[in-house]
Amino acid sequence: MDAYKKAGVNINAGYQLVDEIKQLSKNSELGAFGGLFALEELGKYKNPVLVSGTDGVGTKLLVAIEAGLNETVGIDLVAMCVNDILAQGAKPLFFLDYLGIGHLDPNKAKKIVAGVVQGVSEASAKLIGGETAEMPDMYTGDHYDLAGFAVGIADKAKLLNKASLRAGDALLGLASNGLHSNGFSLVRDILFKQHHYSLDDRLPGIDQDLKTELLRPTRIYVKSVLPLVDQGLIGAIAHITGGGLPENVARILPENLAAEFNYGSWPVPTIMNDLQKIGHLSFEDMKLTFNLGLGMVLAVHPENVDQVKAALIESGEAVYQVGKLVTGSQEVLIRKD
Repeated sequence: MDAYKKAGVNINAGYQLVDEIKQLSKNSELGAFGGLFALEELGKYKNPVLVSGTDGVGTKLLVAIEAGLNETVGIDLVAMCVNDILAQGAKPLFFLDYLGIGHLDPNKAKKIVAGVVQGVSEASAKLIGGETAEMPDMYTGDHYDLAGFAVGIADKAKLLNKASLRAGDALLGLASNGLHSNGFSLVRDILFKQHHYSLDDRLPGIDQDLKTELLRPTRIYVKSVLPLVDQGLIGAIAHITGGGLPENVARILPENLAAEFNYGSWPVPTIMNDLQKIGHLSFEDMKLTFNLGLGMVLAVHPENVDQVKAALIESGEAVYQVGKLVTGSQEVLIRKD
């Protein structure tokens, strides 16, 4: 063990971290060779289908590392996975995480995993396992990487199906919490390479410094949206991640429909407007890189719109009627009239 420690790997620190994660997650079964999840849940479904998703946080991690603020990227990690599962109409069940790091600092790792635990709680899911890999020759300095894997469940007959959509369906947008976890390679290029902003600087119209603004955690929409899915009030869901509205909304469209957005019917976060000005970005760049202030878009039949909006507002979401489905061929049109 001394030889391994001299090579840069501290096994005891790993053991300590596992014990702390058990306490954080209130799951004493963590640390086994495989994660355990009881299958009583399956009895609630006539024809259960498991829905899985995996993702990472991307170069937003570099901002967290530079700022020395690692408490919220775990929430981002969970959000990127469970929101994708929700978009299928499924309920997230359990989550596993992977942390690859150069040298294991238990206090730093605990902050990262505490964010994961918080995200899992917000998704009404369970953290059942993970892996922490200490690799000093792979990650230098303070660098680390995060990846996650989630599994959810749905009744096969109740999975969201684009075939149910029709012209005239409303598009409801749920507000994002800023940039979420996409576009950070461009954000970093504009702010820190082309221009030499500090993480302590503030941009016009934003009342907090850049490190705080950029590290806003991705919203997790499970608790507010899943009940509406269960009631059959949602036709389809697009999780707005890389590729923005055009790429992600197109994924829910049948061949005979297009999506028409009325730009200006919802607020675009100030940070995105600032990035467009500072980086001299075209609107094409903006709409294909950023979520433009919408973390999710729901397609809803007209007769359900008022009920859905009221329920979302009651659950704490900011919701906007941002457009509608029209006859077309899977185009996503963003009108700036």
